[in-house]
Amino acid sequence: MMQDYKFLKDINFPSDLRKLSESDLQEVSNEVRKEMIDAVSETGGHLGAGLGVVELTVALHYVFDTPNDRLIWDVGHQTYPHKILTGRKSKIKTLRQGNGLSGFTKRSESEYDPFGAAHSSTSISSALGMAEASKLSNKLNNIIAVIGDGAISAGMAYEAMNNAGASKTKMIVILNDNDMSIAKPVGAMRTYLAKLLTGKIYFSLRETFKLIASAFSKRFSAKAGKAEDFLRSAVTGGTLFNSLGFYYVGPIDGHDLSTLIPILKNARDSKHQGPIMIHVKTQKGKGYSYAEKASDHYHGVSKFNVVTGEQVKSGTNLPAYTKVFANTLVKHAERDSKVVGVTAAMPGGTGMDIFAKDFPKRMFDVGIAEQHGVTFAAGLATEGYKPYVAIYSTFLQRAYDQVVHDVAIQSLPVRFILDRAGLVGADGSTHAGSFDITYLSTLPNFIVMAPSDESELVKMINTSMIINDKPCAIRYPRGNGIGTELPSIDEKIEIGKGRIIQEGKQVCILSIGTRLEECKIAAAELKNKGIESTIVDARFAKPLDQELILKCAREHEVMITVEEGSIGGFGSHVENLLSEKGIFDKGLKFRTMILPDIFIEQDSPKKMYDVAGLNASQISKKILDVLFTKESIKVVKN
Repeated sequence: MMQDYKFLKDINFPSDLRKLSESDLQEVSNEVRKEMIDAVSETGGHLGAGLGVVELTVALHYVFDTPNDRLIWDVGHQTYPHKILTGRKSKIKTLRQGNGLSGFTKRSESEYDPFGAAHSSTSISSALGMAEASKLSNKLNNIIAVIGDGAISAGMAYEAMNNAGASKTKMIVILNDNDMSIAKPVGAMRTYLAKLLTGKIYFSLRETFKLIASAFSKRFSAKAGKAEDFLRSAVTGGTLFNSLGFYYVGPIDGHDLSTLIPILKNARDSKHQGPIMIHVKTQKGKGYSYAEKASDHYHGVSKFNVVTGEQVKSGTNLPAYTKVFANTLVKHAERDSKVVGVTAAMPGGTGMDIFAKDFPKRMFDVGIAEQHGVTFAAGLATEGYKPYVAIYSTFLQRAYDQVVHDVAIQSLPVRFILDRAGLVGADGSTHAGSFDITYLSTLPNFIVMAPSDESELVKMINTSMIINDKPCAIRYPRGNGIGTELPSIDEKIEIGKGRIIQEGKQVCILSIGTRLEECKIAAAELKNKGIESTIVDARFAKPLDQELILKCAREHEVMITVEEGSIGGFGSHVENLLSEKGIFDKGLKFRTMILPDIFIEQDSPKKMYDVAGLNASQISKKILDVLFTKESIKVVKN
């Protein structure tokens, strides 16, 4: 239930906010911050970034005529305060829940979300597109992009700035500089922004006018006719942004509404033909002491106690796949000095922070720059190193061209570690690793593995160590394993060979990945109906274990493949093999069970797999449907 707020209780949309006096806006900000903390304590989610932009969010919606003026957030996990102010206040405690609010901006959710952003570094590009569209349509609305939480470190942001600066099209870019992304940011841009801030102070509006008057009296600058002119020419001199064609303002205190609002108004009313860059300095986790003190500023949290800051623990002793990977890689790195780690701004999420503690000089965080990271790893591989590139499955999509041209075509032994494969729960469709089996297995010179449990993951990492003539990938899900005993780092598997889990006469289930446990339950259900099943853990999507697959196809009436991936993946490759070998001519009934041709919305993983049709009861039902059809030769997708 909404607390008894003085202002927020009557603010449902930005139009309500604009009815207030400027002097009321700090209290509005305080109430928004309190409501956000209260909501995320119950739902979990991204906390620190949103806390840092509360005043900025209030100021933007107060100054600009949203949604007619387009406000684009990048990255979208900064937008919880934005959602509270834009008609979604009553639903804020449904964040990241089934049928609830997305944790990111989403066009289908609100007219105040003109562009979806769950990855990063897309705001300047999309804003320029909108600005050009407005120009072509003779519209006079403002286009504002807020890029922050490290998003400006990605190459796409530089490409967009380069294009925008040459366009002479008015748009406003707010650089939200909180000296953080998910982890501490890296790279030359961070150093450059730090230099802009070194030795500077933040000015209140009154202080700014005093300084401008002083500058005039000393004829400091003939151009210093406005507050932003002075900040631009006398305070920092944003040389890089100026050189790219931006009218640079800042840095300014992003928590000082008395400074933010007049500068935003000046930008709004400016007749400047070209992009404007307003550099805003904010504090991630602002206003919640536990977030301010935390090393990650509570970037992403589980449910927590507001009073103590204590987060709810998972309550399981099962090992997380991410940690199993990291700890295994550390053991190999202790033996082999050629092992190096690469990640793209996700050391904690991929386990590379564990690796970095023991081998800080051999772990490379390239920032939010997956394309660069892949080619950087390819360069390492040319010199005999063994790069392990740990990137979420969905984020590697951003570097597919580099995977093809810089790695696969050159047969370079880059090892890709794809975390968050399959359906991931609360982050929803934007973070689901649905396509990696397909987009990697289609490439020549690639080995693609998917462990069924944490023990198999260790064996696959061990095996990857000896793959020195081509790239390979190991994909595994978010979350925990099943509690198997972990093997030593010397135990390997034969490349391209699956394993038989159990044997039966009628049905063969070919499983790849962690749906294997569901396949076992399905097989038990079938056994209760008198149907015997063979279960094969395929292990490899590429190369296929052709000998085992063909043997099973010849010895069973029904064959079914099960995978946590899209069409074009493991099942499609098996289907092609069986077709080429003429197996269907002999009456085999064959089906593939894959993710359906939809983007599955956020929910618990179990419910998402129910929607996908890949849980045990659905697997057994599919087999029964196939077994008792009269057809003899059919290849049908679920």
